[in-house]
Amino acid sequence: MKGRVWRALSSGGPAVFAALALSACTVQPLYGPIGTDAPLTAELQAVAVDPIPDRVGHYVRNELIFALNGTGSEVPPRYRLKVELKERVQTPILDTVTGRATSATVIVDAEYRLINIADEQVITKGVAFGVASYDRFSNRLANVRAARDGEIRDAKVISDMIRTRVSTALAK
Repeated sequence: MKGRVWRALSSGGPAVFAALALSACTVQPLYGPIGTDAPLTAELQAVAVDPIPDRVGHYVRNELIFALNGTGSEVPPRYRLKVELKERVQTPILDTVTGRATSATVIVDAEYRLINIADEQVITKGVAFGVASYDRFSNRLANVRAARDGEIRDAKVISDMIRTRVSTALAK
């Protein structure tokens, strides 16, 4: 009898200890609302994204607008997000017979600044980047579409990075 009780306690002891230790933890979800009011969500919705030139800038801006305020609600902006992009394409692999590139890599670097509109003070700034590779073919339209798809993938990665960093800065 004593052995069964001891085995039951020893097998459940670590689980009970972990439950007690984690019950005092104050971890909060970064993206989800907390209760009925969600202060971080409201702060993110108050970020206005400045226009970004070029096609990749259009993709990044649209992704950021959706990531920061996916509700479509009009919240008066308290912050301004300024993003500058630099894009380059590298062709690391060449076909030895034809001399043409068989693949390419689209690299997009983004430099961003989150500015408080009230006092024009920079809250956070940083650099984010995206790298997307694609295969190149003899068909020009396929190459253009593949390059554009790479730009869209880079835009999604960059917007996710920036949103996470802006969320962290506004949560402090």
